[in-house]
Amino acid sequence: MKPSLQSGLVHEEELTIIDELTVPNISSRFATFVDMPPVFATAFMIAHVEATCIACLRGHLDGGEHTVGTHVDLSHTVATPVGMDVTASAELTEVEGRMLTFRIKIRDEAGPIGSGTHRRAVIDVERFMARVAQKAKKEVGEDSA
Repeated sequence: MKPSLQSGLVHEEELTIIDELTVPNISSRFATFVDMPPVFATAFMIAHVEATCIACLRGHLDGGEHTVGTHVDLSHTVATPVGMDVTASAELTEVEGRMLTFRIKIRDEAGPIGSGTHRRAVIDVERFMARVAQKAKKEVGEDSA
């Protein structure tokens, strides 16, 4: 992590809501969503928040480092229709070792639609992927036994 990775960093990302970002389109694996109203899905709101936090950290991590989400505590209080723009704002409020905490605000063109906190952990990508590969081997081995 670079010395510039300190609380106080802020970043905003805007996203135009298209049909693919609505509840019925989350995934065909979740058939219960098919007849839900076609509004911005909470699952995609969380993805938008994570992407905003990742963008906030650009230039503040060393080579070979990235972050992964570890906790999401967000409210989604107002529906957003297709065609509206949604802006996620992230402020890095705490840096505790490799753990990062963000204050989040989300709004659409009509006003606030959500808020909360999001935590991310700084990882060494190579070590992280080695652990993931080891886990995959262990699970495959257990299933085939």
